[in-house]
Amino acid sequence: MSNLDIRSAKRADWDHALVDIADYVCNYEIDSELAFETAHYCLMDTLACGFQALDYPACTKLMGPVVPGATLAGGARVPGTSYELDPVLAAFNIGCMNRWLDFNDTWLAAEWGHPSDNLGGILATADYLSRQARARGEEPLTIKDVLAAAIKAHEIQGVLALENSFNRVGLDHVLLVRVASTAVVTRMLGGDRDKVLNAVSNAWIDGCSLRTYRHAPNTGSRKSWAAGDATSRAVRLALIAMTGEMGYPSALSVPTWGYYDVLFKGNEFKFQRPYGSYVMENVLFKISFPAEFHSQTAVEAAMTLHPSVKDRIADIDKVVIETQEAGVRIIDKTGPLDNPADRDHCIQYMVAVPLIFGRLTAADYEDSVAADPRIDALRDKMEVRENEQYTKDYFDPELRYIGNSVQVFFTDGSKTDRIEVHFPIGHRERRAEGIPVLKKKFVDSVSPKLAAGQWQQLDALCADPHKLAATPVDDFMALLVV
Repeated sequence: MSNLDIRSAKRADWDHALVDIADYVCNYEIDSELAFETAHYCLMDTLACGFQALDYPACTKLMGPVVPGATLAGGARVPGTSYELDPVLAAFNIGCMNRWLDFNDTWLAAEWGHPSDNLGGILATADYLSRQARARGEEPLTIKDVLAAAIKAHEIQGVLALENSFNRVGLDHVLLVRVASTAVVTRMLGGDRDKVLNAVSNAWIDGCSLRTYRHAPNTGSRKSWAAGDATSRAVRLALIAMTGEMGYPSALSVPTWGYYDVLFKGNEFKFQRPYGSYVMENVLFKISFPAEFHSQTAVEAAMTLHPSVKDRIADIDKVVIETQEAGVRIIDKTGPLDNPADRDHCIQYMVAVPLIFGRLTAADYEDSVAADPRIDALRDKMEVRENEQYTKDYFDPELRYIGNSVQVFFTDGSKTDRIEVHFPIGHRERRAEGIPVLKKKFVDSVSPKLAAGQWQQLDALCADPHKLAATPVDDFMALLVV
């Protein structure tokens, strides 16, 4: 914490947390083959999420220009659409669609979040820069540049999240999207260390969204566009910094007025490890179910139980769910669920649907499915408990498990086996099992929305990591236009 006299106008040195981000973004060379391989799959997975979201009018109504006609010929393209927008607005569009269904990758630690949210700003900026370069007769960026930026954005967001819980002080994790995207986008724009510092300091000064829209009784659709808003704001701040706009060295630590005192109860950030490529290497893919990640293994357990309970739903006496402390705090929910955002953050709902129907899809959060009286009746019979071992394994940096168990008890005194799943299919420990599922998710989500020729070219590129990495960004984005 800075010892700066509140009355003194003398500027302090740059906060070390800001310096570490800027030095990492500007100087660190990524040499991890695993990180680039995972980033390749991350790009495919994120596009799959975005294309799925285009089926939902609640998402698409927020997309496009702010006002009719406010397009930018030669601007950034929005996948799955014909929009050409300035990179700030394009980042909102891409970030919004990628995050809408709560189906993109996840990072769980002291803070939670979805690092591929950053691809909204990264893809928008990369396409814009590439099209501008092409118009000047210069070389565009390549997809490898996008992957490198994604690795660094994942790392900044994820390392900040390891030891620092913003949710415990009521703040939302999209803050970390804004910070990470601001850093990498400023660098993509050609910003040097000073400009990155200036930009990132402004990202922190913006403060935070309140987390209330993710929790009862206010859960709502903002949680689906908040990341788009954050990554869009990041592009705006990066562009401002590139004009030479000043930064604020002690934005975090200055007494009374800084981030730590105003929003973090006077505590400095803690860091478990330096920035490298750890987060992308260990990121969790949400590939089986569009469900809040702390429930993924509970949903898998419920799917396992479905064959043995589907004909006995009316005879169920109780369902016992054991989860981690974070699962209890985020998604243990009672009472009426008014909208899809409410339902995809309720562990009881996300267990009830697969127990009854043997599935959990994005459509299962809609009113038409939620109206089935068996769901709420089953929810009322559920007990959610913390399993302390699951919590311990959750925080263990060598494990990072997301354990859940489900057991069903019947009115005649019989019961099912207690089905326990320690980590979901999208976990690094199940990567070999998960990648085919991820690829299928990509095919099923993207191919129906593209012309046959476009899809064939895109599919061939994504099947060849080296060829994809060398592909100019503007050529790649052209394959996603409809």
